[in-house]
Amino acid sequence: MIAVLDQAMPNATTSASSSPSATPAPAKKAVPLAAEFPEHLRGQVVPILDFGSQYVQLIARRVREAGVFSILVRPDITIEELAAMQPIGVILSGGPSSVYEKDAPQCDPRLFELGVPVLGICYGMQAACQVLGAKVGKALAREYGRAQVHITDSSDLLAGIPQHTTVWMSHGDQVNPVGASGETEFVALASTPTCPMAAVRHTTKPFYGVQFHPEVTHTPHGIDILSNFLFHICKAKGTWKMSDFLDMQVKSIREQVGDGRVVCGLSGGVDSAVVAALINKAIGKQLTCIFVDNGLLRKHERQFVETTFRDHFDIDLRVIDATDDFMNDLEGITDPQEKRRLIGHRFITVFKETAEALEAGPSEQGQGPRGKDKTTATGTTTDSDLGPRPSSLGPNSSIAFLAQGTLYPDVIESGHGHSGQAANIKLHHNVGGLPEELGFELIEPLRSLFKDEVRKLGEVLGLPEQMVWRHPFPGPGLAVRVLGEVTAAQLDILRDADEILLEEIVANNLYRKTSQVFAVLLPVKAVGVMGDGRTHEQVIAIRAVETQDFMTADWARIPFDVLATISNRIINEVRGVNRVVYDISSKPPATIEWE
Repeated sequence: MIAVLDQAMPNATTSASSSPSATPAPAKKAVPLAAEFPEHLRGQVVPILDFGSQYVQLIARRVREAGVFSILVRPDITIEELAAMQPIGVILSGGPSSVYEKDAPQCDPRLFELGVPVLGICYGMQAACQVLGAKVGKALAREYGRAQVHITDSSDLLAGIPQHTTVWMSHGDQVNPVGASGETEFVALASTPTCPMAAVRHTTKPFYGVQFHPEVTHTPHGIDILSNFLFHICKAKGTWKMSDFLDMQVKSIREQVGDGRVVCGLSGGVDSAVVAALINKAIGKQLTCIFVDNGLLRKHERQFVETTFRDHFDIDLRVIDATDDFMNDLEGITDPQEKRRLIGHRFITVFKETAEALEAGPSEQGQGPRGKDKTTATGTTTDSDLGPRPSSLGPNSSIAFLAQGTLYPDVIESGHGHSGQAANIKLHHNVGGLPEELGFELIEPLRSLFKDEVRKLGEVLGLPEQMVWRHPFPGPGLAVRVLGEVTAAQLDILRDADEILLEEIVANNLYRKTSQVFAVLLPVKAVGVMGDGRTHEQVIAIRAVETQDFMTADWARIPFDVLATISNRIINEVRGVNRVVYDISSKPPATIEWE
């Protein structure tokens, strides 16, 4: 499991105190004490110091997969704060900096006096080695991508690893074990032709380091290396499970919300559904879910959400039609970042208006806060022994909280990682696209998870299979799949093509074998021949990927005959399209969505 400490991100959240009606939540402790952890997890935590790596959560993910409780912490955490957790080991992540540069992040030098094993990865190895007396400088030859390492010591960290194995490198600096004294206290465990210290062990301190990245799939034996550290060196018991994450989040939400009220934006996808179910478990009637029909949905999307949530949840659900507002905002807009920003702002406006209407009391029967259609299903659930549920709200209670299904890939791609050092790949409307004056305090219980982990949590919560395994659908909807300006006519073309695509994927039993499948309408026209005449019409791109964590992805090998059927149907059934192409780009270098 991983919890995230000190989560506030620049421009990502705004305290509820900025809103006149908001009631700030009690301040949370910066660092949890071991006594606050579930009993079976006490003395079993592995903190991960985040130095700004794009893949720090992949480290955390591998730790979770091994059944070990982990907490992501800032790199300058003090030895006293770490000691309060009673860790069995510590991991130092990679990062984009050079340790010898001014203001480069460093760890507390007393870390190695804590008496527990420490594993440094890439930058984390360099930072630790520098503290322990080694020199770090520019490498004679940079290493980016796959490399072959030769293992010279397989007694502990690299036990059971083939003597010659492939690893994933990403560094321009390297460690020279000889310090200012001319002596070394490091033993080389592995090397490459240009990196003599590809893995090291300190002779007197419980420190281990690897210059490569064991957390990525490109290092085939990386999980084995991490398991050696966790179980053979740290003596972890591997007792963590997803239900522990659920219980801790329920308690955390109750502590944060108190007697306040929460609005949760539903999209119809698994992320927001899991958030809604999780928060409903924690606070019941204090939650109102809002589904916004923004005019950017797939065919029948609104009906699916309404039906699913009525059938499977006992939740106060409000359906708001804001199509005109979103389409007006997007008129003439072609820049994808601006699309995401405008959509994010409009969502917040609708949530605020809905919250204000709820604060004011019941509106006209059958009308939402904007005079648009709405559907409401009210109720609450009960739970077990996770502590007392806050009392029901009175009519004057404040709605101070907004819940979102933000995942870690959203956070890191938007440049809002825990360290603040990650690059901005693209704005996600729910992260970098939010207004500075939000007016809500955010609740994002899935912020540290990947998509497949969210699905596991959904199963623990008892969500129906068709919801848990639904392919992701972006918050900005079809606006980021219509490249260029978004118009009603372009949306109609894309909806029709997208529906045909999904029909064929489902009919050929490929839906569960792929991670995400969708159509994109390109802002170009191509010449074609139809009915012996010339056509000059638009192009549909098909995107289908396979991935586990959505941080990396490969294009799906859909059978040619299926692709042929999809192409034939789209061209024949969708007016305005005369060409279909298939996207065979991996992530990276491409992203999954086109915008």
